[in-house]
Amino acid sequence: MGGDVRRGRYAVAAVFAVHGGVTGSFATRVPWVQDHAGLGAGQLGFALAFTAFGAACAMPLAGWITHHLGSRTALRLLLSLWTLSLALPALAPNLLTLCLAMFTYGAAAGMADVAMNAMGVEIERRLGRSIMSSLHGMWSVGTLAGSGVGTLAAHLDVDARVHHTLAALVLTALGLTACRWVLDLRPTEEEEAPPRFTLPPRSALLIGAVGFCAVFAEGASMDWAAVYLEDRLTASAGLAAACATGFMLTMAIARLVGDTVVNRFGVVRTVRTGGALAVAGGALVVVAEQPAVAMAGFGLMGFGIAVVVPLCFAAAGHAGPNPSQAIAGVATITYTSGLIAPSLIGGVAHATNLTVSFGVVTVLACGLLLFAGVLRGAERVKPGVPAAPVPDPRP
Repeated sequence: MGGDVRRGRYAVAAVFAVHGGVTGSFATRVPWVQDHAGLGAGQLGFALAFTAFGAACAMPLAGWITHHLGSRTALRLLLSLWTLSLALPALAPNLLTLCLAMFTYGAAAGMADVAMNAMGVEIERRLGRSIMSSLHGMWSVGTLAGSGVGTLAAHLDVDARVHHTLAALVLTALGLTACRWVLDLRPTEEEEAPPRFTLPPRSALLIGAVGFCAVFAEGASMDWAAVYLEDRLTASAGLAAACATGFMLTMAIARLVGDTVVNRFGVVRTVRTGGALAVAGGALVVVAEQPAVAMAGFGLMGFGIAVVVPLCFAAAGHAGPNPSQAIAGVATITYTSGLIAPSLIGGVAHATNLTVSFGVVTVLACGLLLFAGVLRGAERVKPGVPAAPVPDPRP
């Protein structure tokens, strides 16, 4: 069984990387999709909102699908739907079809997200130590790889319909290969199927609130860091772009090493320390008069918030008898945060300025210091002692 669990861990890490590869591939070609559909900035923002709407509607279904199909088959199906959906937005010729494409894209993303995080929580439980941070680190690696290929395709002026179709096929093949080695968990005969749709438990709402603070800071920094350096500190376009890339790299590195820190110091202390770093980084961004100071601030913020969302998913999965339901609740809240953060930052900046906007980000980061204790459930993981009823593996 130990060898199966270890192989399952590496397989799920590959699944996370494939999932991130789709996100990175799409993000780099959004301008092409906008031009192809003939949309203005407001129309594009409206269409992109359907991503979170689709995810919120579909994520509660993931647990029901997993219960009926088994974890391996469900993950294989949901991940394939996600990778293949990458081809849809570039095919949309107008606003209506793009909205439908983004709804489908978001629904597939959300269901695959819940399934792979639930699998990660189960492997973490069986190993008896934290692994969720490194799994999300692999997601960041996949995002960087996908965005790198996408940037090259955009530079070569490759039609996004060709690029995304080829990327979808390659990522689907990689995902199906990785899924061959994930754990195949089946429910016991006594275990009832979860409802198709249900409200998340109260514990998931509290955990999701912590994730909301982290994802808000992440979304604001990823979308506005470059703009902040150019507009507020008159940095060059190249330096501003390097700041955004550096932020993503910092997040990836921190997640890859985060499990070592969590296993040494515990979840709550790690999140509180990360919150302190994020607040310090936000303060540096707000008071910065030179680009280097702001870049250091964004780096600190990325380092501080990097492990929070993985630990939120872990805490949700360990909090009760239905990990998929709790993870779906947390994921819905974090998806919503990622959606509203860029637009809210823009609205505050329009009414005041970008400095005030990142003051708001810094205040929200204080929530990591104040509410880290709700993640304490993720620390009660012991080897071979499940924190909640777990489906038995298929014989």
